[in-house]
Amino acid sequence: MELTLIRTSRQEKFTTGVLYAGKELMGYTLEPQWRDLRKEEKVMGQTAIPEGVYEIRLALSPRFMRLMPYLQNVPGFTDVMIHCGNTVEDTRGCVLIGKRSKWDTLVQSRSAFNKLYARLEAAEEAGEPVAITVT
Repeated sequence: MELTLIRTSRQEKFTTGVLYAGKELMGYTLEPQWRDLRKEEKVMGQTAIPEGVYEIRLALSPRFMRLMPYLQNVPGFTDVMIHCGNTVEDTRGCVLIGKRSKWDTLVQSRSAFNKLYARLEAAEEAGEPVAITVT
């Protein structure tokens, strides 16, 4: 399964985007501020991940106490997940997903996450690899 995260806006405190599974819109995304890591220092929990292609695996999250989608081998980052949340403060360096975006806030995050998670779980059960391209 191929996911694509297309970033649509880079603001001073946050980054917004849209997430697709193939051609199907899965939801809108919210991340921390995008920084050009070739020129700027990473700020822990406040920097969006670099563009690239990353494998996704479901793994147990100590924070959420359940299986969560983790992006693998993100350069300079660890424990990057896609998870529920509404504001940039909820990201902690991860990618949030929601059904609608209101500038710097996501709504119906749990519903969007559950839809995405069901697709990821089905792919994993079928032995299908999952990757996300972040542009």
